[in-house]
Amino acid sequence: MTQRVELATVMDRLAVDDLITDYAGAVDDGDWDGYRRLFAPDGRADYRSAGGIEGDAGEVAGWLAESLGPFSARQHLIVNRRVRFGLLERDTGDTARVRADYVNPMRFAADTTSADTASADTASGVPDFLCGGRYDFALLRTAEGWRLREVVVQEKWRRLPDRPGAGVID
Repeated sequence: MTQRVELATVMDRLAVDDLITDYAGAVDDGDWDGYRRLFAPDGRADYRSAGGIEGDAGEVAGWLAESLGPFSARQHLIVNRRVRFGLLERDTGDTARVRADYVNPMRFAADTTSADTASADTASGVPDFLCGGRYDFALLRTAEGWRLREVVVQEKWRRLPDRPGAGVID
């Protein structure tokens, strides 16, 4: 590789990493307009392995907003990112695949109607819901930069709280 190609590859890797980080931030912050903007026009997401839906970015953003509403705090940790660049119309680097593991601790919003809002567990900051698995991202370079073409969630495990009505995403 020439030095110019190596520099372009490093810049692409940084841009792809930013996109994946922006994805996690949009979901964690409930920024559903921002979530939609991360996708290419034909972008889709598949959350079926986590009890969710598969559809275009707008449909999935609506489902996420409803499903994650009961959680006051969410924090995706997306790690072990493996990036592979591909070809589209014979131009190197117009597509990318990212395979990354995730851990996602979440807290339920405090139940202000309950006298037990100051329970030891709430005060401890321990997550009420914890899950983990793997993401498979397919990316496309567009005129606006890298965008998500496909997101597939492969949930591998979850820990549910010991409280009634906790099956929010099931």
